[in-house]
Amino acid sequence: MKLQEIKNIDIFAKKIFIRCDFNVPMDEYNNITDDRRIKSALNTIRYCIDNDCSIILASHFGRPKDKYDEKCSLKPVAKRLHTLLKQEIKMAKNVVQEDTLKVAKYLQAGEILLLENVRYNKGETLNDKEFASKLASMADVYINDAFGVSHRAHASVDAITKHFDMQHRAAGFLLAKEIKFFHHIVHKPKRPFVSIVGGSKVSGKLQALYNLIPKVDKILIGGGMAFTFLKALGHEIGKSLVEEDLIPEAIKIIQEAKNLGVKFYLPVDVVAATSFDSEAIAKLVTAQEIPKDWMGLDIGPASALLFAQALEDANTILWNGPMGVYEMDKFAKGSTKLSHAVASSYATTVVGGGDTADLVRRTGDEDEMTFISTGGGASLALIEGKDLPGVKALVIEDK
Repeated sequence: MKLQEIKNIDIFAKKIFIRCDFNVPMDEYNNITDDRRIKSALNTIRYCIDNDCSIILASHFGRPKDKYDEKCSLKPVAKRLHTLLKQEIKMAKNVVQEDTLKVAKYLQAGEILLLENVRYNKGETLNDKEFASKLASMADVYINDAFGVSHRAHASVDAITKHFDMQHRAAGFLLAKEIKFFHHIVHKPKRPFVSIVGGSKVSGKLQALYNLIPKVDKILIGGGMAFTFLKALGHEIGKSLVEEDLIPEAIKIIQEAKNLGVKFYLPVDVVAATSFDSEAIAKLVTAQEIPKDWMGLDIGPASALLFAQALEDANTILWNGPMGVYEMDKFAKGSTKLSHAVASSYATTVVGGGDTADLVRRTGDEDEMTFISTGGGASLALIEGKDLPGVKALVIEDK
């Protein structure tokens, strides 16, 4: 897959529209608690500044109901960009109203305008052509640097690209890096290739599992989704999370791995609790002996050790999804141990998904990972083998 990249097109002194992903976590006081996604966009923004461009930044934040909602405003992002770039950020009052279009029209070289949350306009999620046309009218060149939403056919990601030819639309540095990593890791991994898949539900990862099994040498399953597989094997899982309707699929996945000679790992012990509560009584049990009124909320130490040993000969590790309820300290030990094992590996390590990225940041292993993706849903879609609408428009066709 060859992408049109920003470094390969002429942007000098042009007006640039950059679709970013500034959907960052904030606390109850609207303070940004993790600015990794903002920092990830800086390479592309600075490149445009260095090329005397005037810059329009667009992003969504949260899920506002098609109208202004102070909690979903990008004003805190404007402040953080000001701090990081050490220059004024013009904050638009809206998205495509006349006053904002006027500011965009008279933007000077080196100046930056941040539009308000594109989801304040209902045309964004509807991939509305008229809304996309107004967005496109602000700029000469369109840059997509928002990997995290590139799997969504939204106006600022998909419909807007129809207004720019291949010399005036391209991937930013972050998007290009994400695509290269995931494309390479899924299609040309250094072996042994080990995938760790966690998270709460099988349903969210089902297609990814089917797509990964023919490509990997080992697959490690943890988190809430493991209990659907354990029940499929006939184990007592108590009140643990289970998707009954997917038990036949779980059996098929286990059988498919067996047929292809892929080593399939499930937890051998779990930390079980009386309820989904950080104050609940907890105890360690084997995966076959979860009490009927208890639920598994983390992998146990034997599972963490087993998984760590399975990673020892890996040359490529792809990790998506935590091993337990890592937000609660009592049920974070399994995920933490696995994070340390991945970080200390000599393999190429790629972390995909917001929760997993948050986890490795909490464990202090962030700098030891080869690559941390900024997009959970988008990375899963790539692993599933799907075309991403925001990327498809930037692919250079082979002649």
